[in-house]
Amino acid sequence: MSDLKRQDQQRPVPFEPELARQRAEAMKHLDGALMPILRALQAEFGYIDEAALPIVADVLNLSRAEVHGVVSFYHDFRRAPAGRHILRLCRAEACQAAGGEGLAARAETTLGIETGATTGDGAVTLEAVYCLGLCAVAPSAMIDGQVVGRVDETWLDEVLANLRH
Repeated sequence: MSDLKRQDQQRPVPFEPELARQRAEAMKHLDGALMPILRALQAEFGYIDEAALPIVADVLNLSRAEVHGVVSFYHDFRRAPAGRHILRLCRAEACQAAGGEGLAARAETTLGIETGATTGDGAVTLEAVYCLGLCAVAPSAMIDGQVVGRVDETWLDEVLANLRH
């Protein structure tokens, strides 16, 4: 697993308010424009910067609270830049029954972070996901966009060691 690479090799650009406004203005005509705009901003910058909320609210004539509510409700929206690698561990029922909670605890201990956080060196972001559709081969994970079934401690330890280097 030493050849692990981010699926999205293009690094996000630093947050720029004017660029965020341009993206939002270009998409405001879409039906239900809030979600596509937020997805586009996250794709552009790698996360939804706090300063983007009032910009999006202004462009769409929404309250800042409405935009904040959507960003905070959906777990796929990041509030801070992600690490160079993203490890998502399934926490749904089938994976829990197959030992997924123990794997999540092991990952948190090994990385020294809680789920939802990024290591201090920016190498790894650990996230929970609620079903990857691999219930028959639980527990499952996603590493940099690649889905893996039958995850065990050996696999997890190897991946975590490789991600930190």
